[in-house]
Amino acid sequence: MTFENLNLIQPLLNAVTRKGYLNPTPIQEKAIPTILQGKDIFGCAQTGTGKTAAFALPILQLLETEKDRNQRRAVRTLILAPTRELVAQISAEIAEYSKGMDLRLVTIYGGISQHAQTQSLQRGVDIIVAAPGRLLDLMNQGFVHLDKVEYLVLDEADRMLDMGFINDIRKITARLPEKRQTMLFSATAPAEIRKLAASLLHNPVQLNLSPDSAPPILVSQSVYHVKKENKKLLLTHVLQNDAVKHVLIFTRTKHGADKVVKDLLRNGIKARAIHGNKSQSARDSALKDFKDRTIRVLVATDVASRGIDVDKLTHVINYEIPEQAETYVHRIGRTGRAGETGAALSFCSADEKAYLKNIHKLIRHDINVVSAHPFTIN
Repeated sequence: MTFENLNLIQPLLNAVTRKGYLNPTPIQEKAIPTILQGKDIFGCAQTGTGKTAAFALPILQLLETEKDRNQRRAVRTLILAPTRELVAQISAEIAEYSKGMDLRLVTIYGGISQHAQTQSLQRGVDIIVAAPGRLLDLMNQGFVHLDKVEYLVLDEADRMLDMGFINDIRKITARLPEKRQTMLFSATAPAEIRKLAASLLHNPVQLNLSPDSAPPILVSQSVYHVKKENKKLLLTHVLQNDAVKHVLIFTRTKHGADKVVKDLLRNGIKARAIHGNKSQSARDSALKDFKDRTIRVLVATDVASRGIDVDKLTHVINYEIPEQAETYVHRIGRTGRAGETGAALSFCSADEKAYLKNIHKLIRHDINVVSAHPFTIN
């Protein structure tokens, strides 16, 4: 399959050639024709799958080929994403793809002065890529009108929910025309996301690109059976090993992540947490400290950990076993990259044994049990 097979117009074929794309990724192969046919999409896909091009290329084609030359510029496409980094990244890619097209793009997010953004909006714009908070603020000030939107994209919807944007999203979408094409992308599909999708999408085509069920071959896997109340003691014990140099610890909840950090600091171990309740600057700062090796330990929830790509990460610790077996594979894939070896340790309490069983089923082999530790269950 080539991009030519996807019936893209020449300016877009030129763009993918410039970017060095040889063949479409699975999500691009499925999403591009579906969007060009005018259908809504509910896509389950992780980051790094070529998702931005999957929705941006067909939307750019539709905007370019269905343009009313006599009409004053109005916002025809709205793309929402959870963080300023992702908003900036999507905007940069769309700017690349749309070279040579007469389309105007505005990037909207908080943390900077709104002056440049409002000036661009007043000159007329075709595409807005925005974080929900600042967009809603500008809408309330009368700078943004969305009554002509034809295409809506919600990217990393589960992360937007995790960061508390659900009410902002509902307020924004209430101001859009009912007749529009909507694309929602999420790495996971919990009940809240399915509920949101049902309220926004009309007869959507479902694209499920589940993560690979094979764990990375250079990662050794171990499980420690331990009482729930002894997990913090076990963690301190494990971190006393000098071989555990640089470790990413996963919890299921934001509260759990904060609690682990508190326990570690109390024991003199430098650690920070990243999750949806932390400000963007706090998350950036924690990640920088971790990458710079200023701190040895970073504690994260699954959603907030997206985009963490750290060289030579020696260990991943599942302080809590994930409910979804695929999430386990995704977590432990953060170590053992680029030819390096890594280790994944999982702390399993009695109430998590069913989750562990599902992981065994998915990866098709048992995980090595470490029984020689001070807090083992007899």
